[in-house]
Amino acid sequence: MRRWLLSVAALVALVLSMAFPTVVPAAPPAPKPQPGTPAAAAEEHPEIRDAIASLRRAREHLNHAAHDFGGHRVDAIKSIDEALHQLQICMQYDR
Repeated sequence: MRRWLLSVAALVALVLSMAFPTVVPAAPPAPKPQPGTPAAAAEEHPEIRDAIASLRRAREHLNHAAHDFGGHRVDAIKSIDEALHQLQICMQYDR
C-alpha cells in the first residue's frame, strides 16, 4: 500500500510539473542605436546603401571594360557618377 501511494504521489508530481511549465523571462530588447552614431548609420536605408555599392561596381566594370559599348560607356559612367552624387545627398538629408 505504501509503495502504491508513493507511486501515485510521484505520478501526480510529474503531471503537475508538466502542466505548469517554468516561465523564463524574456531578455530585454536590445537598445536601438541613437541617430548619428556609427551603429545607426550602418543600419539606416540598406536599400540605398546597396544601390550605392551596385553603382560603384558597375562604374568599376565600365572603367575596365574592353570595349566602349557602342560609344555609350562614357555617358554611362557620367550618369553613374551623378546618381551616386544624388544618393549621397539623400543620405545627408536624412540625418
